[in-house]
Amino acid sequence: MNLDEKVMNSDSGRRTFLKTIGGVGAALAAATSRGAAQGSPDRASGAKYMGDFAAPKLEKVKVAIIGVGARGSGHAAQLASIEGVDFVGVCDLVEGRAKKAADGVTKKGHKPQVYFGDDNAWKKMLAETKPDAVFVVTPWNLHAPMVIEAMKSGAHAFSEVPIAYTVEEMWEIVDTSEKTGRHCMMMENVNYGREELIYLNMVRQGVLGDLLHGEAAYLHPLREQMENNDSTGSWRTFQYAKRNGNLYPTHGLGPVAQYMNLGRTEDTFGRIVSFSSPAKGRALYAQKSTKLTNPEFKTLDFKGGDLNTSIIKTALGRTIMVQWDETTPRPYSRHNYIMGVKGALAGFPNRMSIEGVTKDHSKGWAEDEEWEAIASKYEHPYFKRMGELGKKMGGHGGMDFLMLYRIIECLREGQPLDQNVYEGCFWSAVGPLSEKSVAEDGMPQVFPDFTRGGWKTTKPLAIIS
Repeated sequence: MNLDEKVMNSDSGRRTFLKTIGGVGAALAAATSRGAAQGSPDRASGAKYMGDFAAPKLEKVKVAIIGVGARGSGHAAQLASIEGVDFVGVCDLVEGRAKKAADGVTKKGHKPQVYFGDDNAWKKMLAETKPDAVFVVTPWNLHAPMVIEAMKSGAHAFSEVPIAYTVEEMWEIVDTSEKTGRHCMMMENVNYGREELIYLNMVRQGVLGDLLHGEAAYLHPLREQMENNDSTGSWRTFQYAKRNGNLYPTHGLGPVAQYMNLGRTEDTFGRIVSFSSPAKGRALYAQKSTKLTNPEFKTLDFKGGDLNTSIIKTALGRTIMVQWDETTPRPYSRHNYIMGVKGALAGFPNRMSIEGVTKDHSKGWAEDEEWEAIASKYEHPYFKRMGELGKKMGGHGGMDFLMLYRIIECLREGQPLDQNVYEGCFWSAVGPLSEKSVAEDGMPQVFPDFTRGGWKTTKPLAIIS
C-alpha cells in the first residue's frame, strides 16, 4: 500500500493530501444525496447490471499490480504462484520495491515489465501491458481513480479495502463497471477465513433460522504505525487526524453482510446512525513516543474519535452493530457475530449457541472442543478443497491466498465473482455515511442503492465447492 510514500514524505505531498482530506468532508453531503435523498441515478444507456455478471472465460489471466509495499508484494508473490496467471506488469512509485517484487515474480517463471518513479507510471503500464486483471494495492485515496482507469483500459479491477472513501467515487466505480462490462471487486479477504466460511455455510443451511441481528468490528491497536518508516503510518495518520467516523468497516462487515444476503435478493442496506468517542489516544501516544517517523504527528489536531460505533438498519428491519478502533490498547478482534431465531454464532473467541444442537443455553456457550466438533460438520467445501494449500501459502492464515486463487479461478472458468462491485461499495459506504452521521450528532443516513433495485433479483452467494 506504499505507492505514494515518497510523495507523502515531502512537505508539498502532505499539504496536498491534507487539502484533499479536508475537502472530503465538504463533499460528503453532495455525494450522499446523489444516491440517497435524491434516489439512485439512472443507469447509462447500454450499460449492464453487474450483480450476477460472469465475464467470458480466460485461459490465461494477464495480471498487473499497482503498489508492491508490504501487502502488495505479498499479493504479487501469491498471484505469481497460481496456475493460469501470466504476470505482465509490476508498478510502484519506489524503484527498489518495484524491482524487488518483479524479481520475485520472475523467479516463478514470469516476465513482468517493471514501472516506477513517476506518478503516472501505472497508466503507462496499463497501456503497454494490456492486462486482463489489475490489482490495486495503494493508499485509500488512489483506489477509486486507479480501478476506474483500469476498467476503462479493458481490465477487470481488484482493489484493496475500502474500495473508495466518498460516495461520489463509489457511484463512478459502479457506472464505469456497468458501462465497460468489467468486474470491479473490493478484495475483502476476511470473507475467506475458515470460521467465516463455516458460519456462512451454517447460515445457508438454515442452522440459525431467520436472521435477526449481526455485529462486526475491526479492533486492532495500530498506534505504533506512526513509528514505522513505511507507507501505512505515513499516510493513514493524516486520515485518522482529519476524518471522524468508521474509516475501515469492511473486515468485520463483509462476512456479516454476506451471511444476511444484503444486496442480494433477501435484503439490502437501509439506514445508518453513528457516534464516535472523544479523540484522545493517538495524540497521547504521539506525545509520549520518541520514535515517530514524522515529527508533525506530535502537533496534529486529531479529530477522529478513538472508537466509532454505528448501527445499520436493513430494509427488512434487521440490525448490525459495526465498530472500529485502531487506537486503544486492547486485544485484536473482528467480533463476527450473527444471531437468528434458533441461536447465535460468534467469533473472538469462537463460540456458538444453537437450540437443540449445543448444550442448554443457560449453561453457556459451546466453545473449544465442542465448537470444533459442531463446526467441522459444516466445513465449507471451498476450504476443504483449498484450505491446507492456503495455510501453506500464508497471508493472514491463508485467507489472502484463498481469495486470490478464487479470483483467478472465477476469471478462468467464467463464473461470477464472490463479491460484486455493489457489495464493495455498500460495505465501504459505511465510511462516508458514518462521518456524516457523526457530524450531524447521530442523524440517520440513507444508503444509496448502488444496484438501482437490482439486488432484488441478484442470487445469494452460493456455497461453492
